[in-house]
Amino acid sequence: MALIAALVIPSSSWWGAAPAVADDQHPPATEALQEALADLVQEPGGPPGVLVTLGHGPRLSVQTAGTGDLTTGRPPHVGDAMRIASAAKAFNAATALALVRVGVLSLDDRVGTWLPDLPHAWADVTLRELLGHTSGIPDFSRSERFVAALLESLQVAPPPRQLLSFVDDPALRFPPGTQYEYSNSDNVIVALMIESATGRSYETALERAVLAPAGLVDTSLPDGPEMPTPHLPGHDVSEQPPEDVTTLVAAGWSWASGGIVSTPADLARFIGADVRGAFTDAATRAEQFRFRPGSSEPPGPGENSAGLGLFRYDTRCGTVYGHTGNTLGYTQFAAATEDGRRTVTVSVNAQITPSTAPERFEDLRHVLELAVCAALPSE
Repeated sequence: MALIAALVIPSSSWWGAAPAVADDQHPPATEALQEALADLVQEPGGPPGVLVTLGHGPRLSVQTAGTGDLTTGRPPHVGDAMRIASAAKAFNAATALALVRVGVLSLDDRVGTWLPDLPHAWADVTLRELLGHTSGIPDFSRSERFVAALLESLQVAPPPRQLLSFVDDPALRFPPGTQYEYSNSDNVIVALMIESATGRSYETALERAVLAPAGLVDTSLPDGPEMPTPHLPGHDVSEQPPEDVTTLVAAGWSWASGGIVSTPADLARFIGADVRGAFTDAATRAEQFRFRPGSSEPPGPGENSAGLGLFRYDTRCGTVYGHTGNTLGYTQFAAATEDGRRTVTVSVNAQITPSTAPERFEDLRHVLELAVCAALPSE
């Protein structure tokens, strides 16, 4: 099936309350965005549906195009659960940095200190290098053995630590801290360090450090393939008609690097709080905001630079900070201005990447930039 290839491509008070959904008055920026959304879902190979949130403080305006559920024909909704893919890495970093704030972890903590049973070659890699994708640790998801294991057991994932066993050669790809290379292994190791340091499961640490404080009641990290109701079905658009692949793969196959389920409303609320620094302290946030050349996967709008669990996107309309993600059935973007007051999310119910659908991805990236322009204040 064509979908098989897609499987392996890899604090102020307002933010705690649910944002009010507001009708947009359709100024020129949002009109241009709406036209681009309509074009995207009508193009061959485009997603069935797309939903954009534009946040200003507690106000959240929503723009949609196309169909959220091909079975019922209903449009995407801001309260629909969806897989957020690698945007989960921002949650992972927020949890780790919350523990740095209270002294449970340090950015200089080494892998070997908390996880001495992992390969010796990784022992001196620091939490800072893991969060910034400068560790040099190979990406387990690029292993042929990982692909084979995934295809043999789509619905049941192995224990999280076992994901790292798919790394064929544990030798570092470069000296830590000297290069940027996106790796799903980094975030799995961060989550295992969190478990070792707290004595709790990563899921519990995530809930206590991020989800509960931010009021993210519709966000979770499941292990299996199930999705809550209502949810936004994900589709494989290489098949015609598009195939529903929402529950084909267990979330545990990506775990802390991509397994979180959330809603557009929760994702917008999270990214505003995260970028503003709600989960950490000023000194650690300053470390988080040291950026170097490096792209999220898939690339976000404008020029991309990598920080610790966040990317900077310099666009023609201004700068925002956030994360992208893609997984089978979904592509995501979430970002905010530095003060966290302006937020933007874009969610599509199909996986659209530079390698699987280059023309449609350029259309999607155009949508991302228009969404940023609509979210930011006019000059």
